[in-house]
Amino acid sequence: MATPLELRLSMGQRQQLEKVRAQHRLPYMRERAAALLKVADGYSGRQVAMNLLLKRRQADTIYKWIKRYQAQGIAGLQNQPGRGRKPAFFPSA
Repeated sequence: MATPLELRLSMGQRQQLEKVRAQHRLPYMRERAAALLKVADGYSGRQVAMNLLLKRRQADTIYKWIKRYQAQGIAGLQNQPGRGRKPAFFPSA
């Protein structure tokens, strides 16, 4: 059986994530910060994904957010280039 992924935060990291959760202008950043804080509080990524967010997520999604946060900090929680909705293509007349 695999060992559960843990997220240990320093006081500064926790405060930074709490600020992002409370005040960030982008809803997806607030959601990701909230998910990371729940994992740091001892919930598993699966519990967070299935029951503790407003929208259900895949557990792997939560784990990816954690790994990106560990590697890049808050910047790792932002959407990566090339992701998300693409603008509609309207050819010139």
